Amino acid sequence: MTPARLHHHAFVTTDQEATRRFYEDIVGLPLVATWTEVEHLMGGEEQEFCHTFYGLGDGGCLAFFQFANQEFSEQFAPPPPPSLFRHVAMLVTAEGQAEIRDRAEVAGVETMIMDHGYCRSLYLSDPNGLLLEFTVDHAQAVEIDVLRRQNAHSDLARWLSGDHTSNNDWRPVEMFVGEPPL
Repeated sequence: MTPARLHHHAFVTTDQEATRRFYEDIVGLPLVATWTEVEHLMGGEEQEFCHTFYGLGDGGCLAFFQFANQEFSEQFAPPPPPSLFRHVAMLVTAEGQAEIRDRAEVAGVETMIMDHGYCRSLYLSDPNGLLLEFTVDHAQAVEIDVLRRQNAHSDLARWLSGDHTSNNDWRPVEMFVGEPPL
């Protein structure tokens, strides 16, 4: 049995309002829940925190914790070093991707487009240093998915054995538009 969908992916923020403005006003994800709680967390210390959830189309959410105790928060808040290899990717329509890019650019948020061949992705960073990817699938995504599923194990075995040739026949030579938002 596989999980039905992403319930939520949680991060720590030091500024819930900046996070809300980014996700609601730029990305277009609605704030769907705010939990304000007091709990005994790590080390038995009582911690006051606010936990917000921004809704995705499938019912899942991106979630953010902010702790009242700044010292406690700082041990979780520093983002990892910027990298295209650490991000959250979400499926959008081409129109949705263009709208997010337009709002980001108006807000002064740097964006980058990368054409992976099998999908075209918009990248931008949130106020917490989290890199987001908004992906539009290739017109032949269903056929590509069938092929990748059929060959997933043999492609992995081939790569692990030392054959590192690409199997991405859809990737264009020029794949970047803009600078990485890192």
